[in-house]
Amino acid sequence: MATHTYTYKQFSCFNKTFTNTEPGPPSDVLHAFHSFSSAGATSMSADNLLGFLTDHQREPQCTSDDSLRIIQSLKGDHKTDDGLTLDDFFHFLLRDDLNAPFKSEVHHDMNAPLSHYFIFTGHNSYLIGNQLTSDCSDVPIIDALVRGVRVIELDLWPNSTKDDVEVFHGRTLTTPISLRQCLWSIREHAFVTSKYPVIITFEDHLTPDLQAVVAEMVTEIFGELLYYPETDLLSEFPSPESLKGRILISTKPPIEYLDSKSCDEEDKKPKSTDKGSQSPDVTNKVETDDKDVEDLNESDEKSYKESAPKYKRLITIHAGKSKGDFQEDLKVAGKVKRLSLSESKLEKASESFAPDIVRFTQKNILRVYPKGTRITSSNYKPHIAWTHGAQMVAFNMQGHGKSLWFMQGMFKANGGCGYVKKPDFLVEKGPNNEVFDPKRTLPVNKTLKVKVYLGTGWSSDFSLTDFDSHSPPDFYVKIDIAGVPADRAKKKTKTIKNNWFPVWEEEFEFPLSVPDLALLRIQVKEENRTEKDDFAGQTCLPVTELKSGFRSVPLYDEKGEKYKSVKLLMRFQFK
Repeated sequence: MATHTYTYKQFSCFNKTFTNTEPGPPSDVLHAFHSFSSAGATSMSADNLLGFLTDHQREPQCTSDDSLRIIQSLKGDHKTDDGLTLDDFFHFLLRDDLNAPFKSEVHHDMNAPLSHYFIFTGHNSYLIGNQLTSDCSDVPIIDALVRGVRVIELDLWPNSTKDDVEVFHGRTLTTPISLRQCLWSIREHAFVTSKYPVIITFEDHLTPDLQAVVAEMVTEIFGELLYYPETDLLSEFPSPESLKGRILISTKPPIEYLDSKSCDEEDKKPKSTDKGSQSPDVTNKVETDDKDVEDLNESDEKSYKESAPKYKRLITIHAGKSKGDFQEDLKVAGKVKRLSLSESKLEKASESFAPDIVRFTQKNILRVYPKGTRITSSNYKPHIAWTHGAQMVAFNMQGHGKSLWFMQGMFKANGGCGYVKKPDFLVEKGPNNEVFDPKRTLPVNKTLKVKVYLGTGWSSDFSLTDFDSHSPPDFYVKIDIAGVPADRAKKKTKTIKNNWFPVWEEEFEFPLSVPDLALLRIQVKEENRTEKDDFAGQTCLPVTELKSGFRSVPLYDEKGEKYKSVKLLMRFQFK
């Protein structure tokens, strides 16, 4: 393999030269090459390669065409008869476009109701920075859609002249953007990355007249892309497959007034509401932007009567927020709805009502959003929400950090389409109508074995002194499991000193009780004796999507952008 020489200044006095050699195939790779090649052969034929793919890599669906395609990619169309040399085979294993660690296509059942999926969800999708003073723009909306986010949140407010609608974070110093511009950007970029439905959640702070303006605007801009149900309320949500290429609206429905002349005495009795999924009697108090039914004057009442049907008919997912009686909120009625909870409220509710939350999310949608003190647009740990079946775990997408890496890792699953089928135990009931209890500790289901062989690409993607001004970097790998409490674990390799091409060859085992919710977080750091260790790449992978065998694992920067060259050679095995 190639040898490289690097020269560094030492305290401005003299230069020191370091020699690094690119690593060759690890002994495990060498053994696999000879085991699957014909006896005495110095190359691996297409048939040999197919045997390696199906037996060692556990890809029984591979065909002769697949093995030929790999050889053609490495050697060209006219040299397929030569097969792969050991070096070719090693280069194949390092090619993440040919030997990725997980499936790149949609492979989950997409015909179940929306409530059966985790959905890639943004929070305050229009903000480019913090929650108090940053600009509002359609750029983060576009970026989110391109990354595969399927739920976009827009806060709707009247403009200064009260004749149009703007998007901004209310009662802050954030600068507004027009709703029209946001909607056009959504239309143009909604299905660039994924063909599965985009859901727009409106946080509505509008007058009845402006709700009518929004209804006309949404209908005009989205046209046939807009989906809304023929019936007023749904008893079950449609499936992602049936909604491909469509845009849905989710918000609280406007107040509707019943005609008192046509109501009998039964109709006039107070009725419990589903926080936005039923039409309440005028004698009841209903949340509607701090304006109660009994506070509305005759003019308001007339405006609601005229505008409400236009606006309400566009709402597919009726929404509301908890008003205190959580058990009442979680009652599973005939009509489906969306309930929103802050991360702190979910955490508190999960202490007493964990199975009730799971039962609610089997038919209905639960949206969890960051608590109000996260003014820097930080995020929370998403697993408590996923473990309770919450579909819309809303995140600030404009930052970076471990929590966002978890979110990005979860939605690498299922081809990155933005919809991940929930595990069966979160959507099924037992023989006695019981549901999954997130508090229960389960026995080990399977064990994941992870071996880290080597890393490469840093010398191509970084400058000579990006990590250390006096010597080549000192790399080590951190490997964590994020999941239910019983499955969480942290491991770390040794540090390889002064080498741009580190070789670790270390193996770790992770026993897992709930592998369906486990994420494998991999982070490379550069050891620094005097300061905080430097970041050198990360990725997060859903355990159930991992392919067995040797795999090329590309790494990403702190914002989730893929490096051009940096990758690890790893092996994954399940037992």
